[in-house]
Amino acid sequence: MTETPQQSFKATIVIIDDDIHILELASVILSRRGYQVFTALKARQGIEIIDARQPELVLLDYMMPEVDGLSALREIRTRFPRTYVVMFTGKGNEEIAVELMKAGASEYLLKPFNNRDLVDRLDKVLRIREIELQNLALQEEQIRLLEQIDAWNQELQQRVREKSDALQKAHTEISQSEKLAALGYLSAGMAHEIRNPLNSIALFVQLMRQNTADSEQLEYQGKILKEIDRIDVIIRKLLDASRRTRTISDDVHMDEVIDNALEVFSPQIETGRILIQRSYCDVPVRIKADPAELEQIFTNLLLNALDEMPAGGLINIGVYRENERVVVRMSDSGGGIPENVLPSIFDPFFSTKTRGTGMGLPVVQRIARIYDGNVVVEKTSCQGTVFRLDFPVCH
Repeated sequence: MTETPQQSFKATIVIIDDDIHILELASVILSRRGYQVFTALKARQGIEIIDARQPELVLLDYMMPEVDGLSALREIRTRFPRTYVVMFTGKGNEEIAVELMKAGASEYLLKPFNNRDLVDRLDKVLRIREIELQNLALQEEQIRLLEQIDAWNQELQQRVREKSDALQKAHTEISQSEKLAALGYLSAGMAHEIRNPLNSIALFVQLMRQNTADSEQLEYQGKILKEIDRIDVIIRKLLDASRRTRTISDDVHMDEVIDNALEVFSPQIETGRILIQRSYCDVPVRIKADPAELEQIFTNLLLNALDEMPAGGLINIGVYRENERVVVRMSDSGGGIPENVLPSIFDPFFSTKTRGTGMGLPVVQRIARIYDGNVVVEKTSCQGTVFRLDFPVCH
């Protein structure tokens, strides 16, 4: 067994082949390309390395002594499902290829192999692996969301029964909550059904970009990737509206939450020529909340602000303490909110944008209320909008 020196690696690969020359050649090629490489002359020795190292990828010879390559392939895919296998074979025919793919191989290479072809095809398998594992995680998230949504609906039904003596007052809250619950079901389904083809489209576009030098084609492909990112942002906003799991801390600093949200948008801020001005109180003030949920508030507000300033502008954020409240004022230099739509901006699914979901500000309001906070439009005009938020100080 050989091991490359400790450093930062692109991925870990185990090569199993009874030909020492193949081992040495493949190891040198892949090590020079930034991979961590382990080698074994026998299948059983290689499987022990896989068990210890949990590699992303295995290169496995089809013809092996003691344990043949096909049997080793089946064992690896059964015991280590997150490890993908590429087969080496000197017998290239359709029957063998079908047999290998049915047994779980991700790709197969004929011997002797071309050095560049080896690296390119392994890179492709690793990209596909990443997408498939992301999709698997998304499916698990879908199940978790559906369970949370079911619990949420049961909670809503209990609240309706308990507040039957205040029917008129409860009606507005129930109506909005039902919309959010319906959105949750939609989000869970959309996340899986839309992101799967989106991931595939993004992968194929990226592969196309690697095989063309045409500047016009590269520009069109870049625009496709930007539109994919736009759709992904909308899906994330829908998912955020349906999440209920919270990790409450009584040591949340509002300035840190805001800085984390700004960091997420740093590429858009830089390319969009947006100036950020911060004014935080000298002594950090603690509040009790889930920092991830609070970050959703400022993520949605920043999304709206950036949409309003496509040609650049100014975002000003101030954090102050007023009596026993933490106050945040966020302003932009966009076109403002029309007076006739101002009363409806916190209503679920209301949007003046053709591509908007109408869930950004309702989510902001819902999260603020969870932590006894408030959110209002303090000022709006053709010179921009100022949002004011306040939350109770944690002692």
